[in-house]
Amino acid sequence: MEMAELKQNPFAERICTVFSQQQEGETTKTISFEDFLDMMSVFSEGATRDVKASYAFRIYDFDNDGYIDKQDLMDTIEALCGKDGLNDYERELVADKILEEADLDGDHRLSYVEFEHVISRAPDFVNTFRIRI
Repeated sequence: MEMAELKQNPFAERICTVFSQQQEGETTKTISFEDFLDMMSVFSEGATRDVKASYAFRIYDFDNDGYIDKQDLMDTIEALCGKDGLNDYERELVADKILEEADLDGDHRLSYVEFEHVISRAPDFVNTFRIRI
């Protein structure tokens, strides 16, 4: 995809994966026009907080198990900071701190409900989770 907003986005590959209807095991990374329209709808200014939160959760759930665990958080931190931004120990400390504050049921991972609770405390989420064309 040749959109500047995606080209510079550290989650571009995850975004395309989440929005693609590509079947498991397929090697070509393509996104259909319908998938593209769905993606643009979610990243538009008109999309609701709930819709944006649902897709954000799926993007940050790197292993697609329905939870954001410590490894998903460390992968997110690495995507944001780059491989040289923080070392493994520092990424682990940040991930532990996030879980300490956001994991309400103490199972060492974030469910969608817990993630949504965090998002509800971030007033700028709706305005920043978008792609402008």
